Amino acid sequence: MAQHPFTTQNEATTRSRCRGVGFVLAWLEAQPGVTWQERWASTGAESLPKEGWLDLARQWFIRTEGLVLRDSQLSPGLLMLICRDVIRPTSAWLLSRTSQHLARAMASARDSEGFERLGTQAASDKVAAPHALEIADRWHLLQNLSSAVEKTCHQHRGCLRKRLEEEQLPDEVEVPDVPVVLLLPPELPRTSMVERTRHRHADVHRMLERGWTISAIGRHLGLDRKTVRKFKYTDLDVLLSCAQDRRPNGVLEPFKPYLNARFTNGITSGTQLFQEIRDRGYRGSVQVVRKHLAALKTGTAEPVRVAVPSPRKITSWIMRPREKLSESEVEQLDQVRLACPDIARACDLARVFQDLVRNRRGHLLLEWIRQAESDGHGPMRSFAGFLRQDLDAVTAGLTHTWSSGMVEGHVNRVKTLKRAIYGRASFRLLRIRILTRP
Repeated sequence: MAQHPFTTQNEATTRSRCRGVGFVLAWLEAQPGVTWQERWASTGAESLPKEGWLDLARQWFIRTEGLVLRDSQLSPGLLMLICRDVIRPTSAWLLSRTSQHLARAMASARDSEGFERLGTQAASDKVAAPHALEIADRWHLLQNLSSAVEKTCHQHRGCLRKRLEEEQLPDEVEVPDVPVVLLLPPELPRTSMVERTRHRHADVHRMLERGWTISAIGRHLGLDRKTVRKFKYTDLDVLLSCAQDRRPNGVLEPFKPYLNARFTNGITSGTQLFQEIRDRGYRGSVQVVRKHLAALKTGTAEPVRVAVPSPRKITSWIMRPREKLSESEVEQLDQVRLACPDIARACDLARVFQDLVRNRRGHLLLEWIRQAESDGHGPMRSFAGFLRQDLDAVTAGLTHTWSSGMVEGHVNRVKTLKRAIYGRASFRLLRIRILTRP
């Protein structure tokens, strides 16, 4: 343990690796077998999904030692044992790992020349055709940009609702000589989604205070790590607002201002109000109207929510050329830009990138990436980082007239044929249909 890879220039990392080796060996020592490899195989860890071996080790320490260990205390130990050839997991298990530290540590500790040859073989396409030019597909670039813009709009939808509610935009529903009265509930409506959001936020932060990692919390609660990070870094009020936004408005929502005004004016008959709104275009049932009136009588009715454009609709306005938008769409997009500076910045970046794609200005791509990384919101910065990882191919795609559209078309055709006869015909028929030109 006094040699590489156990020892590093960072003393804290060295101590962490040595402690991790001790923890893993203590766990394996209690397993049946003669060698460490036999004991590792007897745990059945390789048959578990993802990082299931961590749960086995933690449960053993809780039962026998009364210790609650984190992932960061166990993972370095197994990593070192694999690098020193003490444990030899199967190739399938190694390939399922997503940690970059494992590949780098194994390359430096076991067979650096072999890993170098493997990397050369992986890049055989460039070796076989050194003069080949890799070009990114422009359609997929715009699709990924659209996804980044939509994520930005979704994260800042609360800004739009706040701005519209402050302005108190007039409602288009006809109201009979009485102002619309918005009945505010004493507290946030306790829908199932709101309550689930509250409980998840409390559970995540309680586990974080106990020292749990994001991966461990995700496995325990059955959540993706991205979801855990969202609950960790996002305020509860924002999460609750998003939970409310996901609730469907229903067919009655456009008519609630009218019902509230008539109810305030003393008209409480569900049948009469149902007839009135049906003449104005309502197509729902009378039971929905009576349920809303009952909520008004008990004071638990939800407030009439200001209509906010959906993130997908805002994204469509941003991604389409401005000259192809109607006057109302241009006006609504301008209101969105005024309400949220982050969405306005994402709109500007998206418009500039679209100009680079359509006018083949690949020489300006690096400057756009720097602007997005410095001024853009989270999703736009992630998109810029994605472009930087394959900068040469993206630059070529924004410079040359060549396109992989024909290849993408053939791929789509093959997928369509495969799905059409899946479970209904043999591979021989599939091969004939693919090779036969349409």
